Amino acid sequence: MLAPRRLCRAGVLALAALELATVPPPATAQYFGRNKVRYEAFRFELLRTKHFEVYFYPEEAAAAPLVARMAERWYARHAATLGHQLRGVQTLIVYASHPHFEQTNAIEGDIGEGTGGVTEALKRRIVMPLAGPLAETDHVLGHELVHAFQYDITGQGRGGLAAIPTAARLPLWFIEGMAEYLSLGPVDANTAMWLRDAARQNRLPNLRQLEDPRYFPYRYGQAFLAYLAARYGDQAIGDMLRAAGRSGDVAHALAEVTGTRPDTLVKQWHTAIREWAAPVEAATRPAAAFGRVLEGQQTEARMNIAPAVSPDGRRVAFFSDRGLFAVELYVADAVTGKVERSLVRTSVDAHYESLEFISSSGAWDATGRRFAFGAIAKGRPVLTVLDLEHDRIEREIPLPKLGEIFTPTWSPDGRAIAFSALAGGVSDLFVYDLDAGALRRVTDDPFADLQPAWSPDGKTIAFVTDRFSTTLRDLRFGAYRLALYDVASGRISPLPGFTTGKHINPQWSPNGANLYFVSDHDGISNVYRMDVVSGMIQQVTDVTTGASGITALSPVISVAQRGGRLVFTAYEGGAHRLYAIDAGEKLVGGRPVDLSATRAAVLPPADAPDPTLLLKLADAETGLPPEAAFPVAPYHSKLSLSYVAPPTLAIGADRYGAYVGGGTALFFSDLLGDHNLITGFQVNGGLKDLSALVGYQDQSRRLNWGVFAQQVPYVTGGYAAGFVDTTYVQQVYLQRQTNRSIAGLLAYPFSRVQRVEMSLGYERISFDQQLETQAFSVTTGQLLLDSTVTLPSPAALNLMVSDVALVYDNSYFGATSPVLGQRYRLDVQQMTGAARRSIACSAAGCWWRTPSCDSPCWGCWASAVGTTGRSRSRRRSSRTPASPGPRATARRSSAGTGRGYRARGWRCGPISWGSPSVSSTSCGRFNGPPRGGWPRSASSQGSKSALPLHHVAGGRLYSNSSLGVTRRVPHKRSIVSARMRLNRPVGRVSR
Repeated sequence: MLAPRRLCRAGVLALAALELATVPPPATAQYFGRNKVRYEAFRFELLRTKHFEVYFYPEEAAAAPLVARMAERWYARHAATLGHQLRGVQTLIVYASHPHFEQTNAIEGDIGEGTGGVTEALKRRIVMPLAGPLAETDHVLGHELVHAFQYDITGQGRGGLAAIPTAARLPLWFIEGMAEYLSLGPVDANTAMWLRDAARQNRLPNLRQLEDPRYFPYRYGQAFLAYLAARYGDQAIGDMLRAAGRSGDVAHALAEVTGTRPDTLVKQWHTAIREWAAPVEAATRPAAAFGRVLEGQQTEARMNIAPAVSPDGRRVAFFSDRGLFAVELYVADAVTGKVERSLVRTSVDAHYESLEFISSSGAWDATGRRFAFGAIAKGRPVLTVLDLEHDRIEREIPLPKLGEIFTPTWSPDGRAIAFSALAGGVSDLFVYDLDAGALRRVTDDPFADLQPAWSPDGKTIAFVTDRFSTTLRDLRFGAYRLALYDVASGRISPLPGFTTGKHINPQWSPNGANLYFVSDHDGISNVYRMDVVSGMIQQVTDVTTGASGITALSPVISVAQRGGRLVFTAYEGGAHRLYAIDAGEKLVGGRPVDLSATRAAVLPPADAPDPTLLLKLADAETGLPPEAAFPVAPYHSKLSLSYVAPPTLAIGADRYGAYVGGGTALFFSDLLGDHNLITGFQVNGGLKDLSALVGYQDQSRRLNWGVFAQQVPYVTGGYAAGFVDTTYVQQVYLQRQTNRSIAGLLAYPFSRVQRVEMSLGYERISFDQQLETQAFSVTTGQLLLDSTVTLPSPAALNLMVSDVALVYDNSYFGATSPVLGQRYRLDVQQMTGAARRSIACSAAGCWWRTPSCDSPCWGCWASAVGTTGRSRSRRRSSRTPASPGPRATARRSSAGTGRGYRARGWRCGPISWGSPSVSSTSCGRFNGPPRGGWPRSASSQGSKSALPLHHVAGGRLYSNSSLGVTRRVPHKRSIVSARMRLNRPVGRVSR
């Protein structure tokens, strides 16, 4: 997946050095927000091939050579199709499972459960997990390598140091659709299902709508590019990419390559889709013709997937996004469809990081009292058993040696659970003995073994495998077939089936004589029934769109082991919905319908696809290295330049004088992103006004730490002018405060939602002041005086600042504010040195949704800040009257030894998507005025009653006596803390 947001983040990180160099460093690295937890300390190694450097760790050592061979084969395919060779060696970072992949530091920010891989632009790294089945890993690898070619063709090799490749700015339908098309080709039953549904709903997108996120860019982009390749040849794909890279405009590239207006192309594409879909729709029926829709499903829920029917057929558990913020596990009445309750709420319960909803489903035991499912907790897989009668977790079994757990199934006696799991990046079958607490591995090889189903008599486990159709020598991947595992002997035997297409999701009939399964042998996924003894197959559904989950391998069906009711998922109207087939003739099925003439899986135009890409994808030999040992070496971390922010230069002049400024930032990191170095500087006129920052961050382990040093000058001042007799005088007063600091930061995440932060730093604040005076003769215009005087400045402040905070945040943000969840921050800061001050800060909030609301609608937020202590500068200038602001007062503490204030705030009430932000207050750092305070400045319009022209000395503001004006003006102080400024001085000029 090409991730523009992440790419932008990486660029912004470098540019942010300039911003960091212009503001005081925060006491902590992050105020709120969830954590990216590094649960594992991976020991990476490096495998080299002709075109790749493959980074892996010992857990996936057996799979790494297979990935390297597949990568070289994809390189040969894409290089031939796009007519391009990559510049430099391609980096490929591989993880053994998706939970491990989510811990990567090579990609900034959180990685969602639905992200199969990422190709980033700065170093053109491909980062991906092993998907389990080698065929699925092969597809993701081919998809991501297309992005590497896109970056290289439209950019400067490895992303360039000062510019993001044009591909990162092109529409997702073009970029992701191209990656899907070149890795899957024009024959794809899953994308064809989406097209038929859009044609039935009359919702085919135009060119502008292709950029609308409501139209999934992968599916529609693949389909449109398949149409263009069929008409203009596969070479047109590379031509369009190069043209779009030059212009940055896909519409212009389409017109340039095809010679046809883009809108005309889209209309012709729509016509081809309707002509292709019409015969299929005439020969098939909607899902409601085979089963009744479970009416309790919300219309706004787009996903109701992975059904699991209770043994008596009265209830069904399923995953759904009806909760709006996350896909969660629910139980509904299988007759009425009414949702009874939520079994697991991952949106607000931080314990489970994933329920594996894309590739897994849950399972009931034979009594219907217990329910098992696989999940991820604290970065590791767990097998969870719920006691539904008492609404509690009966057992949670951690299995740290595995990567992920999918589709558990109970033995009939309830003493064991079989499941498929990732181990070393490949999928195998396992059985866990609940009584003995022992795990047994059933299969141990690179073949895919998925979706086990225990027979009613307990003697056999049916499952999905490619071991009878895949050859490992040439990595030629075949269709998924059904097989039987004999529990007593351990023998695996294949079941008969169709000659083409997948066979997945086996489910036993109550008597154990038949297996229900899903196949797309004719181009459409539907439910079938097989007699296990005779091998005879009957077709149960013939849905126009298809019986399908999120992906082509997702679970689709479930059968009640006593009642016989079958529940399946169908994709219609742009959503996945559940349908129930009760016991009867519909479950028996009929003779399979022959739809081969419709070419339902071939993307339109189905009658004229370009065979070039199909031949390349079918050729398993070209580009595939032989089965030989690749050289492997340990990985050694080394920083290299990742990004250079575009340098800036500014030249100008004003009443303050000439100005020359500019700056840039450099971002360094190692290939794994564990070590980062950021540097930045900005010059604003002279070396005294140099802002600079250097920071280092180590993320290689769970404990993150970093150090930084910076210099930040703040220039303020005032301007005054007026007439003194026959002389016109103007003065510019400049005051410079320079903050120099060095600090260390620590952050330890307990989970994704809770962490502790600590920081310790030293800060030196120095001051200098100057007065520039010019005097002109009113009669002659002659310059009479031009002087710059350096004024006495207060002594520098030396401060030691420490901070400790406990942070919790599981909230979800809406358009402007949190709308669900809760968060708090308990923060204590201590300052010693010239200013002695302690700041205690707490902020908390919670947001929830009531049953009567269509959106999250209530929230509460509160904060409190307290300070104690007294600065040296305050004691010295205590004679100066203080003027507290209207909403806060300065007061002595109860002990009479400190001066400070406490700020409290709260808010509770209804909120909506468009409501103002409910934000929290933050603990402020002491960054107050110099001991002399900020001066009050003024200006005049040249009247005879001239305003004072002044300078500062001894903590007081005096007029310039040489001009004959005698006036003394006491200044006012400013107190800054907790984001509240009291008595802000007037007349300040910043630059």
